[in-house]
Amino acid sequence: MSIIPVFNIQTEEEFEQKAVQVFKFQYENLTIYKTFCDLLKVQPEKVFKISDIPFLPITFFKQQAILANNCVAEKIFTSSGTTSNTTSKHYVADLKLYEKSFTTAFNQQYGAIEDYTILALLPSYLESEGSSLVYMADTLIAMSQQPKSGFYLNDLDALAKTIKLLELQKKKTLLLGVSYALLDLIEAHTFKLQHTIIMETGGMKGRRKELVKQALHEKLTKGFGVKTIHSEYGMTELLSQAYSKGFGVFKCPPWMKVLTRDPQDPRALVSGQTGGINVIDLANQYTCSFIATQDLGKIHENGSFEILGRFDTSDIRGCNLMID
Repeated sequence: MSIIPVFNIQTEEEFEQKAVQVFKFQYENLTIYKTFCDLLKVQPEKVFKISDIPFLPITFFKQQAILANNCVAEKIFTSSGTTSNTTSKHYVADLKLYEKSFTTAFNQQYGAIEDYTILALLPSYLESEGSSLVYMADTLIAMSQQPKSGFYLNDLDALAKTIKLLELQKKKTLLLGVSYALLDLIEAHTFKLQHTIIMETGGMKGRRKELVKQALHEKLTKGFGVKTIHSEYGMTELLSQAYSKGFGVFKCPPWMKVLTRDPQDPRALVSGQTGGINVIDLANQYTCSFIATQDLGKIHENGSFEILGRFDTSDIRGCNLMID
């Protein structure tokens, strides 16, 4: 199956055109999504804009193997659930799409990967198999081609030593860490960083009491001696990520968009108020690009967004920002 080009999108009009094109492809080739749309009495020939497109509840990724007809999964990513509940599975037919998505987004937000030493503190993800976050971090580490880039499981002393050495050398560094492990690190060591970006992702994974995002970031900014904490918003069911460079405000790459739906009417989109988060990820060509998540958020006029919490009935699971 041919790939619909989406990584060169430059305007809102282009995005909407591509979104409708991807919708029609997925309606024709994704049996589960077609059945879902048919039950909602959606007629694809009458879909002309994003507001016409139905969003598949994210729980379907726990219940079904979502993959376009006649496709074979090259890789299966699994969510890092912290309970005994069934985890989500993302059947990825083309890993090159995922790699193109996260490398292009990183370059657009932060510049050339080769300019950074990438340090990954993701113990809970490394301890389980099938993490899309670990795959991304591993690829970025390899692409950085920096001798000090790498994963750190539980050796916080070695990580602290590496960070301080890179600071002395004035090396641009990115530390990507799960929240509880970053807290463990600043409790064991003190820092005053000028050349290092701290990027948190995930929650406490049952290792610590959950904190509201503001309180977490206050602890991390003080402990690392930095002005802001960066964040990554992604999930197993997506092939794209949004990034925040501080204060919990996220920006999507051009082929990804976050919308909000009325919590009482899942087909109705709302703006300027808190609603359920719907994600359009046009890199999800062979699964589903239109996903209704269990997160709550608010969209700003410029398209950036904040995550404000989760629906009460939601599971705690990997790659989510657990706040408020």
